[in-house]
Amino acid sequence: MLKVSNIDAYYEGIQALRQVSLELAEGEIVCLIGANGAGKTTLLNVISCLHRPKKGTIEFSGKDITHFIPENMVNEGVIHIPEGRELFKPMTVKENLEMGAFLRFKKKSIRNNIEQDMELVLNLFPILKTRLDQTAGTLSGGEQQMLAIGRGLMGGPKLLLMDEPSLGLAPMVTREIFHVIAKLQKEGISILLVEQNAKAALEISKRTYVMETGRIVLSGPSEKMLQNEEVKKAFLGRDYVGN
Repeated sequence: MLKVSNIDAYYEGIQALRQVSLELAEGEIVCLIGANGAGKTTLLNVISCLHRPKKGTIEFSGKDITHFIPENMVNEGVIHIPEGRELFKPMTVKENLEMGAFLRFKKKSIRNNIEQDMELVLNLFPILKTRLDQTAGTLSGGEQQMLAIGRGLMGGPKLLLMDEPSLGLAPMVTREIFHVIAKLQKEGISILLVEQNAKAALEISKRTYVMETGRIVLSGPSEKMLQNEEVKKAFLGRDYVGN
């Protein structure tokens, strides 16, 4: 579904990505882990066309989308849920969800699908149903993350790019978020997951890429990565023992 090939990218003259390549098949959860500053967020921004690569190509469902604009990517079904949530905080929960479907409202033939997707989101996150008229900025951190995911789902995604969905959340809320991610994958949505909770990300994903200073330095099945000594030492703790 997604093929990233030999991407180089720069920020203000500094190279942030170096010959980065990865692939994601339809229906997969693939996780991307690495230390802060490794280039993970930059890579997601490049894939969603928020940042232009200097070199390399990106293909989605066999189509070269390297030079698309973000609006085109949303129309293709590639939805980016950014780190920090980036909600429309003065707007209500309902308005934020509707904004997720903004481009779809132009297509009269699928307006009924938008209503169905709203119902799906509210079933996934029942707390949002009780907060529809509340402004997004007054929600708790966990509720804001649920809203960010819900807004992304309102775009009708085929592929979700998720950047640190559990960042700053309590363990109980983190478990709920990962439960929803697993449920979305079962519904047929492919997911590229950047996550600081490496253990949870590895346990939920099929394959893993490890980034270091702008490069992919390791990749393979997540099950094997859980037992990899370098990965355990860097991200899981020396004493981690997989199930």
